[in-house]
Amino acid sequence: SIQGIVESPYAGQRYRRGGGVMIRLFQRLLLFSGLQKKRLIRSFLAYLVSSFFEMIPIMAILTVLTGILKQLSGDVMPESTIWISLGIMIVSIAGRIVFVDLSANARTLGSFAFGSEKRMEIGERLKRAPMGYFNENRLGDITAAVTTTLGDLEQQSVTIMENVAGGFIHAIVIGVWLMIYEWRIGLISLAGLAVALLVYSLIGKVGRKHAPRRQAAQAGLVTAVLEYVQGMGVVKAFGLAERTGKAVDTAIEESKEANIVLEKAFSKMTALYQTVFKLARAAILVFAPYLLAGGSITPEKCLLLLVSSFMIYAAVEVAGSMSSVARAVEASLDRLDNIMDIPSLDENGADLVPENFNIEVKNMSFGYGEKEVLHQISLSVPQGSSCAIVGPSGSGKTTLVGLIARFWDVKEGQITLGGRDVREYTSGSLLKNFAIVFQNVYLFEDTVENNIRFGRPDASEDEIIAVAKKACCHDFIMALPDGYQTTIGEGSSSLSGGEKQRISIARAILKDAPIVILDEATASVDPENEQELQKAIRELTKGKTILMIAHRLSTVRTADQIIVLENGRIVQRGNHEELMREDGLYRRFVGMRSRAIGWTLKGGKAYG
Repeated sequence: SIQGIVESPYAGQRYRRGGGVMIRLFQRLLLFSGLQKKRLIRSFLAYLVSSFFEMIPIMAILTVLTGILKQLSGDVMPESTIWISLGIMIVSIAGRIVFVDLSANARTLGSFAFGSEKRMEIGERLKRAPMGYFNENRLGDITAAVTTTLGDLEQQSVTIMENVAGGFIHAIVIGVWLMIYEWRIGLISLAGLAVALLVYSLIGKVGRKHAPRRQAAQAGLVTAVLEYVQGMGVVKAFGLAERTGKAVDTAIEESKEANIVLEKAFSKMTALYQTVFKLARAAILVFAPYLLAGGSITPEKCLLLLVSSFMIYAAVEVAGSMSSVARAVEASLDRLDNIMDIPSLDENGADLVPENFNIEVKNMSFGYGEKEVLHQISLSVPQGSSCAIVGPSGSGKTTLVGLIARFWDVKEGQITLGGRDVREYTSGSLLKNFAIVFQNVYLFEDTVENNIRFGRPDASEDEIIAVAKKACCHDFIMALPDGYQTTIGEGSSSLSGGEKQRISIARAILKDAPIVILDEATASVDPENEQELQKAIRELTKGKTILMIAHRLSTVRTADQIIVLENGRIVQRGNHEELMREDGLYRRFVGMRSRAIGWTLKGGKAYG
């Protein structure tokens, strides 16, 4: 069976590259369609049956030709000839209508259903992928895969199966019928089909050579446009519109060139493919009258063979014109295979509930690629305590808390929650225990209420308002045009940095997780709101385990322990009083902050 021939690429194995181009593509599409495979097979089978009904008019033509020849020879054409040929045509038309409709319905429902399923599956895989995957892979590649690439497959995959595979089967069936009807003409027709198959395999090689460039150019174009649009503020601020626009122009030009190269290569091969059928038809047109002249066949048989010569290749010729599309579909499948190979953090995880919320980091090292950014980190954060992490930019603070929440897996050492290695948990069961406020806040293009509700989807309106008040964002939300029902723009561009941060804090408070990670949570908060917000956070995180990255002295000094990072290593640890008694990085850090706070402006100069 097809299923036995193909090994699942999603189990880490690729399909075997045996068999012809057409069969391999057919196998891959069925494998990729997953739960919708039966629908696609039904669509294909219905198309083949409809092709059978398309061939039936040959019998009607034979009936009419026989009657006409009788009339020409002096006999009277029976009236039944008209009714028999009419009946055959009615059966042909009715069969075509029924089975084309069945094929179209199964094709449409199946292709869009598997497109939806694959997008959901990719989304699930992206949720479980380490953050390093997104650092190493361009946003445009992922975006192109789940939009245009899957869109191409939805629109073209089953059509390719029907027109390519179905076209060849259609031609083979008529060829076999001709072999039975007149074996010499049948041999010519099947020989032409065999040569066409050889040319089609050459078209496949051309496609495998050029189609990947087209796919890469398509992804590059998406990436360039996304980067240009998302970075428009920086582009305008630095007057780099012309230089940045050149990158988009280059991507557009490459996309154009890739498509032109592909189409030029295919046009030559397609012309050769079409020539094969023209030569085969010419041979039949010459040989059939030759057989008639020699008395080997009757006039009606000769006429029928001549008509059949124009019908036999009608469907399979379409396969050649769609060969470029077939190769693009195969390249799309290659790209989606790569996306489906997203590394998962949940391969060996289980849905676990920690016995407690003690966090232990033991001799942990981590790096991005070859560059190690954290070296032999060890620390303990008991349940219910607070730990502040401070240090210069680039010292590894955000990476450390990200590893504790398992955004990445450690290279060496171990991180445990409740005595269990975090790698024993699934991502969902682990992150259920964390509420995180990121330094770079992202809010969704939705209402303010729904952005806060993201912390707990079943929260009531009263609960959302309550946490918004505690996060000091209720007043400015009420000042928005529609209050909590105001739709904020993509990336929350309609809100200030401080407003976005406070909505993010409200969202984290609503989740009410036992562990809270605050990555510069108050960095963008207005000074007049900071004291009230700090009080709300302390009150609502009472009895919880808290990890915070902060530069503000008011945030750091209340922590039960402070970890000082420098160049990826812990250089100091203790509470505020202990570290202030040491002559080290922390005391210098506090001194610099204190002097910065004491600065005032007088006459355009800075004074301490």
